[in-house]
Amino acid sequence: MEGDEEEDYMSDLFIKQDVRPGLPMVRRVKEAIQKEEKQKEANEKNRQKSIKEEEKKRRDLVLKSALGNENKGFALLQKMGYKSGQALGKSGEGIVEPIPLNIKTGRSGLGHEELKKRKAEEKLENYRQKLHMKKQANEQAADQFRIRFKTKQEERKMEGDLRKSQRACQQLDMQKDIDVPKETWFWIEPEEEDKKDEEDKEDECTSSDLSVSEKLHILTAYLREEHFYCIWCGTTYEDTEDLSSNCPGDSAADHD
Repeated sequence: MEGDEEEDYMSDLFIKQDVRPGLPMVRRVKEAIQKEEKQKEANEKNRQKSIKEEEKKRRDLVLKSALGNENKGFALLQKMGYKSGQALGKSGEGIVEPIPLNIKTGRSGLGHEELKKRKAEEKLENYRQKLHMKKQANEQAADQFRIRFKTKQEERKMEGDLRKSQRACQQLDMQKDIDVPKETWFWIEPEEEDKKDEEDKEDECTSSDLSVSEKLHILTAYLREEHFYCIWCGTTYEDTEDLSSNCPGDSAADHD
């Protein structure tokens, strides 16, 4: 049993121990010094705290107690007819309680708290203004996006109506043995008929400075006058009178 309780001098625990002479003593001394310094700091903080608390207690006690005859100022007031609990002034309209003390415990100068408060209010106001401006900017951006999106949709719709009118014009002209269109852009060019993606199509009439809406208006009028045809109705009428009486109008808005 005694052999089992003895330390194993070949174990890792024994081999890893630092056996330099004097080292354990130096370590213990350093730890004791550090512990003593920490205890001194704690004692100093507690002493300062206790002093401040004691001063506050004494101050509160004095402020709560009423002035006695031993106070010279109070004695002078009594000689002039003042009685305890009476308001100041000839007609008794003054204050009853003394002006409260505002104890300043910090090291900042007079007016620092007001300045700090004013700066905080200014900072908060600036932050609110930035939020308001950011909100307005986001709303304006959203409005502009909606307008651009709506305009783009209207442009795509007019481009589709123009191509529809060009196909109808070409078909009706050929039925009347018209081999050449009145204007080059009245018909769709052959290479553009095979394109499926309408967004990637270029302007069919690069030689003309007319806009899509202007071309659509001109071509619609030509189809109505020459062929009595309305692309919105998709109908060919017998004559001008039949067209005028049965067709709601010469624009897409008239057919909505």
